[in-house]
Amino acid sequence: MGVRRFCAPLPGPKLRGVTDPILSIRDLRTWFHTEQGTARSVDGVSLDVHPGETLGVVGESGCGKSVTALSVLRLIRPPGRIEAGSQVLFEGRDLLALPDRELRAIRGNRIAMIFQEPMTALNPVFTVGDQIAEVVRVHESTSAKQAWVRAVAMLEAVGIPDPERRAKEYPHQLSGGMRQRVMIAMALVLNPAVVIADEPTTALDVTIQAQILELLAEMQRRLGTAIVLITHDLGVIAEVARRVVVMYAGEVVEESPVEALFAAPHHPYAEGLLSAVPRLGERRERLTTIPGSVPPATAWPTGCRFRDRCPYAWERCAREHPPLYRIGEGRVSRCHLAEEPERRVAHVPASEAAFGPGGVASAERRAPSESPLRDAEEGDAAGNVRPEVIP
Repeated sequence: MGVRRFCAPLPGPKLRGVTDPILSIRDLRTWFHTEQGTARSVDGVSLDVHPGETLGVVGESGCGKSVTALSVLRLIRPPGRIEAGSQVLFEGRDLLALPDRELRAIRGNRIAMIFQEPMTALNPVFTVGDQIAEVVRVHESTSAKQAWVRAVAMLEAVGIPDPERRAKEYPHQLSGGMRQRVMIAMALVLNPAVVIADEPTTALDVTIQAQILELLAEMQRRLGTAIVLITHDLGVIAEVARRVVVMYAGEVVEESPVEALFAAPHHPYAEGLLSAVPRLGERRERLTTIPGSVPPATAWPTGCRFRDRCPYAWERCAREHPPLYRIGEGRVSRCHLAEEPERRVAHVPASEAAFGPGGVASAERRAPSESPLRDAEEGDAAGNVRPEVIP
């Protein structure tokens, strides 16, 4: 078979010429202990963020994206708990092991976060200028006047007109797009090394969404900040990200360069997500969907967590929990198809029935010889690597 096993965990997929990661998450487990049971919302997530890159994290609601982001900055509240053995390494230090005082010096300074809903993230009783200036004063020895000047300058940098006047206004006096720009200004005012953007465009119309994404890209080019962009929108991922992590049921199920994922997704869940994206020029009687729903975090199924929704599932999927397989340069997939790619070809009709005609699983889009997992399994003869199991 050519699948090699290793005694120690391997780091995430790395592309040639890419610098060492500035942020590394290793075996992150964030569980919520409730009377109804233990919800394993994040269950063994590992990923790397490299300096200056945009990493997309995508998945449907309940997959663990936002909990992962909050865990990085230790913002999990009871009954949630980050379990022993988890690591979040930033510039060589484990954030989960730092004293609170040292973590506060990093949070909002070296690592910043843009929250999903600015109206609830911003304090309604302080002006937006005061809130940005407070970030400066907490982390730097500067006067109130100097901090205010920097706050106004940052509002101007993120494209807010008449920043002197707007800085004196309260969050409720601003539009949704302007509030999101304020959140971006607050996150970037100290030139952080990493910004985590949690669904930053969800509540905005498409025009404002495009402006916010362009603003993030421009500020990234200007400051060299790495961005972790959390979203459920694959269109956003395609527009701004270089690499993408696909999450499902608290786990990473695929990681890949964006172009490679869109050309040939490996994991059936990623395949289903792409099948559901409407395409210009295609005529469908109905939108493609993935059948079923994410199982509850208190009762993840044995074996593969996607098996009840997967068109390729067979008995092994119910029996064995799939490991992460390294299936090529910069690519990993949590699917037994990495070792048995012929089953994908055999089940193309079932896939079409499940994901709908016109999806990436359809026979018209992928002939047997075009299976990316088969290509990876053929190994050196095709010029690719054989799949490796990542413990």
